[in-house]
Amino acid sequence: MFGRINFAVMGAGNIAATMADTVRKIRGVRCYAVASRSADKAAGFAEKHGFKKAYGSYEELVNDKKVSLVYVATPHSEHYANAKLCIEHGKSVIVEKPFCVNAVQARELFALAEEKHVFITEAMWTRYMPFAKTIREVIDSRVVGDPVMLSAELSYPIRGVQRLKDPLLAGGALLDLGVYPLTFASMFFGDDIARVKADCTFTPQHVDEQDSITLVYKDGRMAVLRASMLGTGDRRGVITFTKGYMVIENINNFESLTVYGSDYKKIARYKRPRQKTGYEYEIMACARAIREGWTECPELPHEETLRMMELLDEIRRQYRIVYPFEEGARQVPLVTAQAPDAEMPDIEVPDAAGQVTNEREETAAEPALTAEPAGQEKTAEPAAERAQEQITESAAETSQVQTAEPAPEPEQECAEESVPEQPAESADSGN
Repeated sequence: MFGRINFAVMGAGNIAATMADTVRKIRGVRCYAVASRSADKAAGFAEKHGFKKAYGSYEELVNDKKVSLVYVATPHSEHYANAKLCIEHGKSVIVEKPFCVNAVQARELFALAEEKHVFITEAMWTRYMPFAKTIREVIDSRVVGDPVMLSAELSYPIRGVQRLKDPLLAGGALLDLGVYPLTFASMFFGDDIARVKADCTFTPQHVDEQDSITLVYKDGRMAVLRASMLGTGDRRGVITFTKGYMVIENINNFESLTVYGSDYKKIARYKRPRQKTGYEYEIMACARAIREGWTECPELPHEETLRMMELLDEIRRQYRIVYPFEEGARQVPLVTAQAPDAEMPDIEVPDAAGQVTNEREETAAEPALTAEPAGQEKTAEPAAERAQEQITESAAETSQVQTAEPAPEPEQECAEESVPEQPAESADSGN
């Protein structure tokens, strides 16, 4: 498929708005259509974010022959049905994390997509970020020895969000927040896991509100992971090595990597390239895959998504959490006033300054990124940095990201521009 990719959004919440604002800055991809269960909401979203078409049902959206790629930004409980609808109508689809509620649903979607030769992927944005390559290269350099342990944490004070307490909407901290520490461990320690030990505390509706997860790998390494929707955490990932350690700031939108020796003195520091919102990388990866005729993204193969879904299933098994709509589900008391087919509600999340907002402010006009076929990505001119603004840089700068040299000199800091704090990703994580 060549020419412009017509981007469509299924669901009109906060993360859909952020994605729309990102797509507007990518050449070769245009905001074309939005669908909501409310025609008025869809029309308002289209007007605000520059979409040509607005539909009051998802069926109308997938029947539009001009739609090329659909972004599913609905509640977790609806991902399977919404993605299946897209595939059945031959629409390429990117599904917000978690990809589905369980591995059974994921297998069915992947099988259907392969049968119909339709592209589908998960919008786990950290998998697509160029700075992940830098982290991987520094680890592989063995500048501070061999990795032995990893820890990661992600927490936001969002216990008041109705969706997160609702079993009918697959609520709980695990699928919204816990998936990030788990993904961090998967990206940098792999998936050769021998044992999983998980525990949680529960809301009155019997979904998890705080998670503690330990992964023991077959080679003896360990990962200790935490997530909570009760308070604010440091969002850090720390990797322990035989001769030092590394600290990664913000595991759900990597900001920096600092390397320390066994004497606790800083050896080197790396900062991410400037970005628009961080979501541009996954959209550009989708555009490339669609143009190449692939059914998955190399950055996040189907098997990786499936492994994560199986791990989430095992953790929920240990929690004894089964959602009411799952086949053979053990029913639990529900305290909810929200229907399972509801639109993803707007929720309040803290920004970089600790203020609570419902919507991200729109950034100033900046040079557009170009989604090109493989090997033809173009670089945008850097934009001026501004506090409280999401800064920009193209995915093409992946090749320019600072990589690890064998054992940098002690106290040597890798010179890069200072990057303002990135506002926390919307805790509804794309829904």
